[in-house]
Amino acid sequence: MKLYFECSMGAAGDMLMAALYELLDNKDEFREKMESLGLPRVTIEYNASEKMGIVGTHIRVKVGDKAETSEDAIPHSHNHDDDDHDHDHYHDHDHEHNHDDNHDHDHEHDHEHDHDHDHDHDHEHDHDHDHDHDHDHDHGFEFEEILDIISGLDLPDKVIDDALAVFNIIAQAETRVHGGTMASVHLHEVGSLDAIVDIIGVCLLIDMLRPTEITASAIHVGSGLVRCDHGLLPVPAPATAEILRGVPIYGGQIWGELCTPTGAALLRHFVNRFGTMELISYSKIGYGMGTKDFEAANCIRVFLEEYDEAENDNTDTVYEISCNLDDMTPEAIGAAFNILLENGALDVYASPITMKKNRPATMLSCLCSLEQMNTLSLLMLQHTSTLGVRITVYSRMILSRVIETVTTRYGDIRIKLADGYGINKCKPEYDDVLAAATLHGVPFITVYNAAMEANI
Repeated sequence: MKLYFECSMGAAGDMLMAALYELLDNKDEFREKMESLGLPRVTIEYNASEKMGIVGTHIRVKVGDKAETSEDAIPHSHNHDDDDHDHDHYHDHDHEHNHDDNHDHDHEHDHEHDHDHDHDHDHEHDHDHDHDHDHDHDHGFEFEEILDIISGLDLPDKVIDDALAVFNIIAQAETRVHGGTMASVHLHEVGSLDAIVDIIGVCLLIDMLRPTEITASAIHVGSGLVRCDHGLLPVPAPATAEILRGVPIYGGQIWGELCTPTGAALLRHFVNRFGTMELISYSKIGYGMGTKDFEAANCIRVFLEEYDEAENDNTDTVYEISCNLDDMTPEAIGAAFNILLENGALDVYASPITMKKNRPATMLSCLCSLEQMNTLSLLMLQHTSTLGVRITVYSRMILSRVIETVTTRYGDIRIKLADGYGINKCKPEYDDVLAAATLHGVPFITVYNAAMEANI
């Protein structure tokens, strides 16, 4: 199973959770697990929501009678003609912004519709249970308290570990932006419980879906200013910007905060690759809806690709790293060639090319897995004269392979067997055949044929 998140309208924790929730076949199982967490005074609502004709799911987390909201500071130039508000300069909202994930304007528009439909998956669960970490509403939580709450939940170890890792990403970003230590990070109650539910929910859904690969588009972060408890801050908010270091993002024309710290941290933790959508044959689409209304449908989409376990080993993704070399000797290229192979390249090859001014040159390329891509890219930069490398992603169909040993009159010879898609192949290992032929003083092809006959 593969997942691809389309983040053209940013990402928030509740939107990610709602999109993944739509992919489940057994939604009751997820709701029951979330209901059993016993978080104090927490209510989770699962509602159908419509944005510009698209119907999806909106998940609303409430602590008592309050829900976490985000308030954008909107200048007069961004006022819509149908907006009932007079904008002198900025909206003045009383808001605490720590880790919110609910896209919510507190002003009404004449064109806004009530999309609270009666769908089968409309549910409301009240988590009014006793909990060791219950606090007065205004108390809030220290970072260590949040970790204690998560660690004490009755959930699979993998879900707990993922949730703790996501909160660590958020806390590290907060300390880099605001100073202090992770232990000094303090979140108000509504924001912290909202973030706990969103993060636990997404981690639990990932555990239930068990994707083998998660990829995502570049993230639209929005633009303008957002009002936080620190005052007016630029979009993306500093903590979000810190979390998204190295992740492709863009702003665009939409004024408002589209990506929250929680959404950013969840994507940072789970996504294997950010970029354009590769070849995918999807069977399901999940729509996670925000609350705000923009000139574009405020939702995040997730595409799910499923394939038979029997074919699971027959498709994969491979990365090609290449560079052009016109100022290296053949010996130096050969040395780099061997270094790449010794460090895990699936294959290395050199191609003759002609560069500018008709100079003859060599293109050095290697194939590798995602795990080896960064290491091999740095090795190519280090051991060649190039100033940059190109990385291309390929989807490939492969045959499943095993190695077996056959006995011949010339000794034991390993044979590579491959099958899949109705195809069967076998091939004696070159090194074994050559060693046996040299030892017995017979032609290479004689040992090769003997190994093939022994495999029949």
